[in-house]
Amino acid sequence: MDELDLTAAESKATYEEIKGYVLEHTGLKVSSLYIAQVKQKCGIIERENYNKPKSEDARQPICPPDKEKAIKEALLHFGMI
Repeated sequence: MDELDLTAAESKATYEEIKGYVLEHTGLKVSSLYIAQVKQKCGIIERENYNKPKSEDARQPICPPDKEKAIKEALLHFGMI
């Protein structure tokens, strides 16, 4: 096995690593919710969320375009998309 090959687990970045990368490179602070929304748009499967809203029509903030772009750049940097 080549030492440069990454396993699937090694190529995944944590939410804190993504937040740190975005803050360092763009100066923007992003929330875990925004990261999850962008990952979902990119087709990255997340596990089931167990603290779901009690009502079906609960409002959820939408990730602004500038933060979405920054998160996508971080996901590309970490090889997740």
